[in-house]
Amino acid sequence: MTDRDAVFPKANRIVSLVPSATEMVCLLGLRDRLVGISHECDFPAEVASVSRVTRSAIGSDSSSHEIDSQLQQQVEAQQSLYGLDHSQLVKLEPDLILSQSICEVCAVSPADVTQAISHLQQPPRVLNLSPTTLAETMDGIMHVATATNFIDRGRKVVAQLHERVNQVAHRSRSIATGSRPRVLLLEWIDPPYSAGHWNPELISLAGGIELVGIAGQHSQRIEWERVIAEDPDVLIVACCGFDIDRAAREMPMLTANHGWQNLRCVQTQRAYLVDGSAYFNRPGPRLVDSLELLAHLLHPDVHPLPSHVNSARLIAS
Repeated sequence: MTDRDAVFPKANRIVSLVPSATEMVCLLGLRDRLVGISHECDFPAEVASVSRVTRSAIGSDSSSHEIDSQLQQQVEAQQSLYGLDHSQLVKLEPDLILSQSICEVCAVSPADVTQAISHLQQPPRVLNLSPTTLAETMDGIMHVATATNFIDRGRKVVAQLHERVNQVAHRSRSIATGSRPRVLLLEWIDPPYSAGHWNPELISLAGGIELVGIAGQHSQRIEWERVIAEDPDVLIVACCGFDIDRAAREMPMLTANHGWQNLRCVQTQRAYLVDGSAYFNRPGPRLVDSLELLAHLLHPDVHPLPSHVNSARLIAS
């Protein structure tokens, strides 16, 4: 599908290869139309019973450093990072597949999807979502709503998300420039990666100043010396693909770095660990949850933490 503004028949059998797309489908009230999802799709809880059609070539129990090394080896060898179960896809007979083309280490590649659907007797429509900003994420929800012919529902949920974003932005406008903390958001720790894409935008909306990441651009690998040099007022660690308990196992590696104890954020107890699987790393509806969580961490007296959003953990020094 190339014309995202077209109106299509309601998709009755949807396969989502991206966790964020799965969340979009469920937000639109179409959980019962999901027949296949990726191995990483874990929200909302109701998707647990849906068939899995992908698998990872990377060991999930490996350390941050080991995972990064394996990823680099796979990329250099031009080997696929994810396997797509072609036989299962044939059995599911999807009429719509939701994929992505923003990150080669995040999900099945478009080329793999193209190869997979060539095995199907009736090729489904394929919608690739590639948001790099908050606005493009909202557009992505509407693309899914359009592809499933649930446009009115899409407009309603997007309007609700925009309203929540606007509420945070409105409260942040009362924060003086001198009171805005300097923030570093890491999406990986060994090696360190500064979060890009939509995250610098979230930091600005929440009343902070991003130190390294650039809005709309890829996340970037940085040296630990850069962290020391920036000396952030607030450090947020949101390991990509890790829930908070899994990420907590990596924290001794972070706190063992030279100069950790001298960081301003450590001395003032403003170094936080969050659930990277739920927040900040998936360009879906929960980016708004991420914004609300971030705003509360930066300015707890200005931004309340909504009851549905999980809090952060202080990284012990």
